[in-house]
Amino acid sequence: MRLWHETPAFAGVTGEPGVTRGAEPKGKQMAASSVLKIGLAGLGTVGVGVLDLLAAHGELLEKRTGRRIEVTAVCARSRNKARGGHDISRFQWFDDPVALAREADIDLLVELIGGADGPAKAAVEAALAAGRHVVTANKALLAAHGVGLAEMAERASGALNFEAAVAGGIPIVKTLREGVAGNRVRRVYGILNGTCNYILTTMEREGRDFADVLKEAQELGYAEADPSFDIGGDDAAHKLAILTALAFGVTISAGDIYVEGIEAITLDDIRYADELGYRVKLLGVAVDTGEGIEQRVHPTLVPKGLPIADIKGVFNAVEVRGDFVDDLMLSGRGAGAHPTASAVVADIADVARGIILPPLGRPAATLKPFVKAPMRAHEGGYYVAMSLRDEPGQMAAVARVFADEGISINSIIQKARPADDEDKVAPVILITHETLERAMREAIKRIADEGISVGTPRTIRIERFD
Repeated sequence: MRLWHETPAFAGVTGEPGVTRGAEPKGKQMAASSVLKIGLAGLGTVGVGVLDLLAAHGELLEKRTGRRIEVTAVCARSRNKARGGHDISRFQWFDDPVALAREADIDLLVELIGGADGPAKAAVEAALAAGRHVVTANKALLAAHGVGLAEMAERASGALNFEAAVAGGIPIVKTLREGVAGNRVRRVYGILNGTCNYILTTMEREGRDFADVLKEAQELGYAEADPSFDIGGDDAAHKLAILTALAFGVTISAGDIYVEGIEAITLDDIRYADELGYRVKLLGVAVDTGEGIEQRVHPTLVPKGLPIADIKGVFNAVEVRGDFVDDLMLSGRGAGAHPTASAVVADIADVARGIILPPLGRPAATLKPFVKAPMRAHEGGYYVAMSLRDEPGQMAAVARVFADEGISINSIIQKARPADDEDKVAPVILITHETLERAMREAIKRIADEGISVGTPRTIRIERFD
């Protein structure tokens, strides 16, 4: 079945040579000047942002796409809630998003409900089954069901677009799906969660501890009342799973990501990293090792001077390494009403132009099975912070364990113990040369088990991205 071809109704709309255009679902053809009717499921922050953008730039979008884009039907939990001054009564109202997807006179469903299952999944499936295009910002849904939904969209010759699901307003999905299509991607990594980046950069800038900054992030609306999904790394993992599929042409496998959050990062870690020339970032990293795909989300020390080290506050950044293009980096606001709405409307504009591409960058049937490269094979440097008794031979014992495991030490910071410390314990910070993950894990276990350190040493991986 040929899914992507030049549709006569859209030929010459933009005058761009080589642009691939797709048919309307189930053979339905529309003139380039007709209205693209949108059903909007979810009228929260992003949904209102979409209405803001369409109100501000509706005429501009019509000129750019050749079609007028109009929201004609909506669905939300409350009909009477104020929504940024928009008159919701002018839209057809649905209490049930599945009914909106099936019954409304629409061409495209915009799903902004959220959640991996439940109403969001049911509405998207209903829309695709009815031959409607879908635009979604739902990373959890795609991480759990993306391949199956892509297959549904392809069978209907429809669009399933999800730029807003990863990194807010940053066009990373389009970059991977189209911009680097002529490259074999070797690595993709980035700051994928603005809440964590805000907390870490504020700790560094203001010298405040984790709990204090987290509380402020909640008060400012950057973190949820239950922040575990963000600070635990799960949000970034969902996004990384989607990027991995796009980058390497494999099935989505969110369950195979090593995930570690930022809850254990201390203000001392931030300060010591700064002294050593590093900043702490929560990164999502996916690498094609040749023997499998390594996917990991964890706190990382990155050298000052690297562009990603300078990404601060709630901003996100993603870097892609291709074999012909080398390194590309995109940065911008990773969340918020208008940046996310910008990505949603960009996806809608593609549909209005008639551009329909395989949702995951290639037909779902040609995606390779995901093969996991074990974390224990990861190779890189490490930051190690431990508490040692201020006694002769303690550093020698640490050095012996590291030597046994083949780990070379790059630099050491040994801090004087506080004058009032009756336990005579001093903090020691080590930076290692590149070593295998399994060697470092074994060394840390031995140092703790043999009582060399007081408590278990803390480790943070180092990435230099050479």
